[in-house]
Amino acid sequence: MTSTIVKEAETRLFINNEFRPASDSGTFELKSPSTRETVAQVPEATIEDANVAVAAAKAAFPAWSALSPNVRGEYLRKLAQLILEAEDELAHLDAVSMGRPVSAYKDAKVGAQKLQYYASAGWDNHGQTSLLTPGFVNMTFKQPFGVVAAIIPWNVPVLFLVDKMAPALAAGNTIVIKSSEKAPLTCAKVAQLIQKIGFPPGVVNILSGHGHISGSTLSHHMDVRMITFTGSGRAGRLIQQAAAKSNMKNVLFELGGKSPAVIFGDADLERVAKETANSIRFNSGQVCMATSRIYVHSSIADHFLSMFKEKLQAITPGDPTDPKVDHGPQADEAQFNAVKRFIELGKKDGKLLLGGDSLPDHEGYYVQPTIFFETPENAQIMKEEIFGPVVNVNVFESEEEVIGKVNDTEYGLYASVYTRDIERALRFAKSMEAGSVGINCTSPTGAFDMPFGGWKSSGIGREGIHYSMNQYLETKTVLMRIGDS
Repeated sequence: MTSTIVKEAETRLFINNEFRPASDSGTFELKSPSTRETVAQVPEATIEDANVAVAAAKAAFPAWSALSPNVRGEYLRKLAQLILEAEDELAHLDAVSMGRPVSAYKDAKVGAQKLQYYASAGWDNHGQTSLLTPGFVNMTFKQPFGVVAAIIPWNVPVLFLVDKMAPALAAGNTIVIKSSEKAPLTCAKVAQLIQKIGFPPGVVNILSGHGHISGSTLSHHMDVRMITFTGSGRAGRLIQQAAAKSNMKNVLFELGGKSPAVIFGDADLERVAKETANSIRFNSGQVCMATSRIYVHSSIADHFLSMFKEKLQAITPGDPTDPKVDHGPQADEAQFNAVKRFIELGKKDGKLLLGGDSLPDHEGYYVQPTIFFETPENAQIMKEEIFGPVVNVNVFESEEEVIGKVNDTEYGLYASVYTRDIERALRFAKSMEAGSVGINCTSPTGAFDMPFGGWKSSGIGREGIHYSMNQYLETKTVLMRIGDS
């Protein structure tokens, strides 16, 4: 049954500090993946709506960029507090719209911490000076692009909204954000908080809808000077093509992953089994850096598999709004069918050790945690991102053998190695082709002050509190003659 929170939730487009329906009154159905019932009719932003939002952001840019970092930061500081106060509501909206269990919801707290950081980080946007050219005082300026577009995913929408919006605004840009059609409700709730605070009109605009309409419009728009996207590699390529074909807008991408973990015989297997199981189970495997390939040394393979299966089986599936539930559904029917298709492919190529089907006695889009064993390295489920609770476990004998398998992928977002041998650990940290490497830990382990992003087809650029800001700034060289020579 649809909750009161969802019935009363805002769904309209947020443009120029006002909520409005789509220009053609069009909507799309949002269904709860745990019940399959329609919970909301959400406006489908049109090309016209996207153009109006960009125009509003462009008009707001001169005044917003002229404010001091302290004034801009005060808006972010207030938003951090309101997001914390709305944590339970945000958790509930994500649980209903895309199946994220409330028991694992940390997005509001982490998002608020980042907003609090960026509230003062604008003061760090310094250029540099040089007296090294005779007769000149030279310098660089750091200046905002203007209008930034952000296209965010559905698995942790509030966190990605903050990750894109906070550094962009702190740097002096204005922004148009397109939420995912799978999880638009929390973004609309944040828009309400932005309106309540009284952000200047046009500084933040939030659209709902599908990528091929509003997302494509933003990607091609000549007044958008920079675009940031987190999502699939397929969509990232389309956005990059649009950016190049329009105005060569700058891009910042965090794309898919096929993250490996390598486990040696001297590892703490109890911890390894717990952490790797959590990685592929977290958010029902719908995490870009989920550990979906595990390579275990032959000397401990049987022992590890026994423990790993036990950890993966220890789930409490059900209504994601129930605090006791830790395993929710796939986000929607399309994602459910995609995961099921990969599982059927896996049954043809590898040995099914666990799962492989829907969860019985559940109406929604639930998939059992699934383990495949000894799957050929060239199999489709070893090469492509599944984005579900499906993991491949293979055995290895030597370091040289396994590092070749680890890197034999176009993805390079996160990789892990478990060993007590520090020299071996550092050899792997150097050799693994990934943006992040965990030693005796795995995803979603991260660090608040470290950069995140991918190698190869897993992304372009880095995001993080000490790294994002520069992605939203242009560098200008200023040459000033001070003498006649």
